[in-house]
Amino acid sequence: MSAPMTLQSGQTPPLRWRLPALLAVAIARPLSALPPRRIHAALRLARTGAAPAAAGRTLSARNAVVAVSTRCAGQGCLQRSLATALLCRMTGMWPTWCTGVRTAPFQAHAWVEAEGMPIGEPHPPGYYAPTLTVPPPHRTELVA
Repeated sequence: MSAPMTLQSGQTPPLRWRLPALLAVAIARPLSALPPRRIHAALRLARTGAAPAAAGRTLSARNAVVAVSTRCAGQGCLQRSLATALLCRMTGMWPTWCTGVRTAPFQAHAWVEAEGMPIGEPHPPGYYAPTLTVPPPHRTELVA
């Protein structure tokens, strides 16, 4: 789904992030092989009861995922975004998970956003047109 790129440099995350990050990466791998409608349904279920994620916490989660997985550090944007969202969920928060495209030249991509900004991405907001998103649950979903 991503364009060729070099591996992102990741520092070793603290122990409290390493094991959950490995678990999130392990869950994200088979999840990324599912059809989009199933991924969407699984993420909508996973976000239940979560609070909106803060940008700093989401960046820490993304950095932990990148540090523990070579695939997520490279071209695996779908698995990286899924693992980041799942790791945030393990801390009780949910970022906006997104997939989208750009048209000139065509390229598909998956990423997470928090506080209205793409997290850890080299491109500005709006660079990719979102096609599928899973935002944090609405206030009514938090209570239910």
